[in-house]
Amino acid sequence: MITIDPDKVCHVIVKARAFDAKEEVVEEDYASNPADEEMREVLQDYPDDPTYDELREFINALNEDEQIELVALTWVGRGSFTAEEWEEAKAEAARAHNERTAEYLLGMPLLADYLAEGLAAFGLSCEE
Repeated sequence: MITIDPDKVCHVIVKARAFDAKEEVVEEDYASNPADEEMREVLQDYPDDPTYDELREFINALNEDEQIELVALTWVGRGSFTAEEWEEAKAEAARAHNERTAEYLLGMPLLADYLAEGLAAFGLSCEE
């Protein structure tokens, strides 16, 4: 059974969705209204993105067991393990654990979906 607080997982899901909604930066020759371009850039992803930084810091602040469970839950959500294989998923995540857990997770384009599916495998969700 998972021991990480589902609210922490839901926080990661919300922030990951906000980050995933952004696009890669494409600096083009802006020929249209400059005011429109400013608003478009809100949804573009810059290297020093505060949403990315906040999420990375949140994941790094989790204790080691929580980080391991977050990775294992992601693997359950993407189908690498089933809920019944939870202990095996955690053991594998523990073997792979290092100081780059946040970067590993944030490198997954479907992180939010994987975590939501992982929670669902245990009968949990972010819905109230």
